[in-house]
Amino acid sequence: MPEDELTALLTLNRIEGLGCTGAKFLYDQLGSAQEIFRSRDHLKELIPGVNSKLIEALDGSRYSFFVREELEFVNRHGIRYVTPADSDYPARLRDCKDAPLVLFSLGNVNYNASRTVSIVGTRNATENGRKICRTFVSELHRLCPDVVIVSGLAYGIDVEAHRACLNEGCSTLGVLAHGLDMIYPQSHRETARNMLEKGGLVTEFHSRTIPLKHNFVQRNRIIAGLSDAVVVVESTAKGGSLVTAEIAESYGRECFAFPGRIDDSCSVGCNELIRDNHASMICSALDFVEAMNWLPRHRPDNQPELFPLLSAQEQAVLDCIAQKTEGIHVNTIITALNIPYSRLMTILFNLENKSLVHVVSGSLCFLLSK
Repeated sequence: MPEDELTALLTLNRIEGLGCTGAKFLYDQLGSAQEIFRSRDHLKELIPGVNSKLIEALDGSRYSFFVREELEFVNRHGIRYVTPADSDYPARLRDCKDAPLVLFSLGNVNYNASRTVSIVGTRNATENGRKICRTFVSELHRLCPDVVIVSGLAYGIDVEAHRACLNEGCSTLGVLAHGLDMIYPQSHRETARNMLEKGGLVTEFHSRTIPLKHNFVQRNRIIAGLSDAVVVVESTAKGGSLVTAEIAESYGRECFAFPGRIDDSCSVGCNELIRDNHASMICSALDFVEAMNWLPRHRPDNQPELFPLLSAQEQAVLDCIAQKTEGIHVNTIITALNIPYSRLMTILFNLENKSLVHVVSGSLCFLLSK
């Protein structure tokens, strides 16, 4: 039986067939990885539906060598790790049903910065896409100096975002699809090394993990979950950035995309995200900051705020609701303003908090008179 919590967590991560969601479910039910192993013989009584194969797999003894080896690796290289029991575990990830139970990192990683944005895109980025990425990072850092940029250190837009951050002095995190004993691709080793000074590298994978295709998909959920919003710069009709955007939407994160020419294969994914209301269209960092309501509010000293200042999107939603005295359905607003459902719900929540609108049964919106 594992002797401490980290050992238990590392063992749990090795259990075949359990998966991220299964591990998180057991952890949430029993409160710790150690308790999962202690309660192995009684899991069927404690958690109805647990099958015999899982109980057999939770023996854990077959993984003891690999776990000891991993503990030695972590200690030898000064790798930091966080678990859900730690106060500095990423707050944005805690409520995700498939959140990792252990995150390893190198560098100066701040998981809980006040503003965190993930930038993703195609590996075969065009020069225009790279320019858009660099400009966006530069302008965003100027507007929000405390922002942290998250990406996946992959070819194309990912590494362009990291390098733009390094040039601007902006903190950046690279989420890896393998352990911290390697960098993939190798051509990004220098970039990864430079990122350790302001930001760092993050992974849930043990050392000696090969960067297989499904690991990148698993990695994408962390990129989405660590951030307040995901920005897609360029994307083909299929690709990992669209998967990240889909996951972000399922987590209730904001999604944004830069549009492109209709005959450009690297813009097909972005254009479809915007068309299908899965992402809001942006053309600049200012568009993004306004949509996120991150702009500072200024008013003369001692002057009360009689009417709350609104972002451009909040004002547009308010104007749309004001046109219908008998109330307006959320779907009508979505269609009229071409805004994603998740984004509209956030805006309506903010407008309700400002006592400007009232939403009945989550779907019919009324303007409140002042």
